[in-house]
Amino acid sequence: MANIKSAKKRILVNRTKAARNKAIRSAVKTSIKKVEVAVQNNDKEAAQAALTNAISTISKATSKGVYHKNNCARKVSRLTKAVNSIG
Repeated sequence: MANIKSAKKRILVNRTKAARNKAIRSAVKTSIKKVEVAVQNNDKEAAQAALTNAISTISKATSKGVYHKNNCARKVSRLTKAVNSIG
């Protein structure tokens, strides 16, 4: 455990930021899973609605610095490709 006051504060701040990032990552994973389930069930309308929500969630996570912009672009691209593959 740290003895210096500033080090103690850094520990607390890092915990807070880690919890925030974890919540945001969890929300992104959940939205991605919803799109994948809709694609698996061949439900085009539900997949497109879930895709819109997922893109929004991923973009917000990127703007908050949780994901790198290329990681965001890759996730969005893969999801869009999956939705477009539905006949």
